[in-house]
Amino acid sequence: MGNTQEKPSGSGGGGARPYQATAGSGTRSRGGGSVEKPQTQRAPEKGVANGTQMENSPACGQEEKGRPAVDTSYLDAPAGALPPHLGRLKNEGNHLFKHGQFGDALEKYTQAIDGCAEAGIDSPEDLCILYSNRAACYLKDGNSRDCIQDCTKALELQPYSLKPLLRRAMAYESLERYRKAYVDYKTVLQIDTGVQAAHDSIHRITKLLIEQDGPEWREKLPEIPVVPLSVQQEHRQKPVSIEQAQARATRAAQEEARRKEARFTLLKQGGNDLVKKGHFEEALEKYNECLTIKPDECSVYTNRAICFLKLSRFKEAKQDCDSALQLEPGNKKAFYRRALAYKGLQDYLSASSDLQEVLQLDPNIREAEQELEVVTSLLRQSLMDSTAHTPRVCRI
Repeated sequence: MGNTQEKPSGSGGGGARPYQATAGSGTRSRGGGSVEKPQTQRAPEKGVANGTQMENSPACGQEEKGRPAVDTSYLDAPAGALPPHLGRLKNEGNHLFKHGQFGDALEKYTQAIDGCAEAGIDSPEDLCILYSNRAACYLKDGNSRDCIQDCTKALELQPYSLKPLLRRAMAYESLERYRKAYVDYKTVLQIDTGVQAAHDSIHRITKLLIEQDGPEWREKLPEIPVVPLSVQQEHRQKPVSIEQAQARATRAAQEEARRKEARFTLLKQGGNDLVKKGHFEEALEKYNECLTIKPDECSVYTNRAICFLKLSRFKEAKQDCDSALQLEPGNKKAFYRRALAYKGLQDYLSASSDLQEVLQLDPNIREAEQELEVVTSLLRQSLMDSTAHTPRVCRI
């Protein structure tokens, strides 16, 4: 089943409430056409739900051998104050929406809305949810105008309801009605400051409005409503669903990652600046803190090794280069700086080996060539000194 639905046949009982769509909407027009009303509901044991035969009902015939039964238990999930047959329509719409069948879900929500009107049901909260859910279908289908219309209806029923506000803001933004979108996003954030999508959109729209309206862009905005404190408190006290808790945890983790990344970048740049100024002790502190944030960042080890070399702390410089080479076995800087550490420790043979490794990786590093000549000379001298101090054995 696709997202775009054909108009249902007119063979339903009675004329349905027409749903007028604004011209130019992104998907099919519902204007002037009748929507099939749900048929009279029968008891579940008769095998009929939502005006259609259920797949696993006896009325559809016996199940094929070996074919698993279709799970329709979701149809009987709690649905607010809606009567059972309308609650099942809503639950079926939710099920279809979760599986990406937005056009089919839209039809179910429409049938539930029409059913409420026929039955004279006056439950603002349930109707608000139905309109908001149908608005989500319109938004997914690219029909922003009908989405706005349904969200506005939902907000008339339940002012300051979060989801209709957010969906209407997205629809306004998609139509480039940025001022109205900005107002709705700002209203959302008064209710729940944790809605990251609203924060991101405010940032994006602000840039667009500055480009569009100049420095006086705020003066051209519609009035932003002040959300009553009682509404804010009521929203905070609502039980959090598993999906909401997971979404909040994900946003918190992303925000923490962004904060750490920004802190790391600031510290590393500060350390680099201090090295250029010759303030190696202070630079060490910056790099130490960097490694508490990212203990596997190779460049921090090679940068800190410079500080240790300049402070003649050769053993620690070597250890940092060892750590860098464990992370990046072919790191030229780590080999070169470890060679300098070995030189400081008077291990000229190891220094020579590391410098040769550098030149094997990149023969054009002039500093490594020069340092290899120095180290080779020192190695030769140390061998000569060692030989000169070795006591001779007298032969008889």
